[in-house]
Amino acid sequence: MTTTVPPGDEVPRGGATRRRAEIACVTAIAVKTVFALALLPLAPSLLGTDPVLLEALRGSTSAMASGGAFARVGEASLVLAVLAPLPTLLFATPFFWWAGRLWGPKAAAMLGGGHPNADKWAQRSGAHLERFGGLAVALAPYLPVPSAFIYAAAGWTGMSLRRFMAFDLLGMLSWIGLIVGLGYAVGHPAVQVAKAISHYALLVTIAVVAIAVAIAVLRTRRAAARATTPTER
Repeated sequence: MTTTVPPGDEVPRGGATRRRAEIACVTAIAVKTVFALALLPLAPSLLGTDPVLLEALRGSTSAMASGGAFARVGEASLVLAVLAPLPTLLFATPFFWWAGRLWGPKAAAMLGGGHPNADKWAQRSGAHLERFGGLAVALAPYLPVPSAFIYAAAGWTGMSLRRFMAFDLLGMLSWIGLIVGLGYAVGHPAVQVAKAISHYALLVTIAVVAIAVAIAVLRTRRAAARATTPTER
């Protein structure tokens, strides 16, 4: 399929310039992934204590549902529960679009991480974009294809970044609204579950930290003992 690249969205063609663009794109996607993994240990404790903060940090489905439930019982702001995850969820999507613009359908290999269905997802994503246009981007959270492939396909099929971001924002708001709304509908029972998870997660975290400290102290003492013991000749 031949596409026309909108003005201002051209891919850098120079060797060094293109290489810098590729490194920046991959780095941004990797940073988002590492950040989400680094915060994973905090998720259980924040889920039942400050789900809106957890939404802002990770934008996870469980955090959004918990945020809606807390808003129902008056322990959080419903407006903040809807708006908090937006920056986190929207951070990486332009870089997925950029990956599609830089590498075309070959971006699926990077995004799929060697998954056997990567090529199939790429073909479906391209087909969704050709058939539905920007609506496919808005529906990305609901489609049976990883959203990253839809966003990348928007790049390689020639969608402008401005148009992409408009549909992406629309889709994210609808998705967040749905999940937060479900949590709001459940209300108190969901809050109780979230608080129970946080309670036991805190105990487990304290135990793990205590064990880790004890092991570190024992290893330090053994190393010190070996260092002070005279060497036999």
